[in-house]
Amino acid sequence: MTTTLRWSTPGDTLPLPPLIAMIGKWTFAALFIAGGINHFVSPDMYVRIMPPYLPFHRPLVLLSGAIELILGVLLLIPRYSRLAAWGLIALLIAIFPANIYLYQHQELLAAPPVLHFIRLPLQGVLILWAFAYTRSGPPLSGALASDAGGHVPGEPSGPVAAP
Repeated sequence: MTTTLRWSTPGDTLPLPPLIAMIGKWTFAALFIAGGINHFVSPDMYVRIMPPYLPFHRPLVLLSGAIELILGVLLLIPRYSRLAAWGLIALLIAIFPANIYLYQHQELLAAPPVLHFIRLPLQGVLILWAFAYTRSGPPLSGALASDAGGHVPGEPSGPVAAP
């Protein structure tokens, strides 16, 4: 049995085994939950990489951490998963200036230059990963997205008449 991860239209899908799809979603959510918690555990690290043109560094770090944590949890709740995915995309776009600033000022965070560079395209990968969960209905079809009767939301049930 396979599950389908929707990327854009119903015909544009990537078949995934249900366990892999579930692990992927939980892993993605865990990244944001852990990152959100880390904003409260180590806020000074995040404050250091805030671009100077942004005001209220510490409150913004704590706010972004709370949003990251909440959206990570909501991603795992089917009713809110789609909204959380869009929120994570917005968050990833919003924090991108900090990643650019960090790349330009690598002395702010001790790491090899290649790691600072990798953070930039990694944002795109994370945005695409979040986008996979934005499709109408649950992003997984098949066993994980079907209702009790086996119907997948957004897909026709029963025979479809030819035009």
